[in-house]
Amino acid sequence: MILPGLISVAFYRRRPSAVQIGLGLAFTVVVSGLLGYVQDVGTSRVWENVVLAIVGGVILYVAILLYLVYRYLPKRALARESPSPVSSMPPP
Repeated sequence: MILPGLISVAFYRRRPSAVQIGLGLAFTVVVSGLLGYVQDVGTSRVWENVVLAIVGGVILYVAILLYLVYRYLPKRALARESPSPVSSMPPP
């Protein structure tokens, strides 16, 4: 579930849709929360670990997604930022 957005950037060289990003984040939150819960079941620190695991998972997912977009889609990002300058002088 985490992979559709990342795969579309890495292999198909296109931006992931909002649905793909949303599903990847939702899956990351659920799996990270479960892993944080399982780590210290029965202790007083269980909810601290759940929150830390979720925050860490989301940060990791966003960091990987941003890196892949930066790495594999730089031309599109540059083309949007700097349009070609228009010459105001007529040709000779």
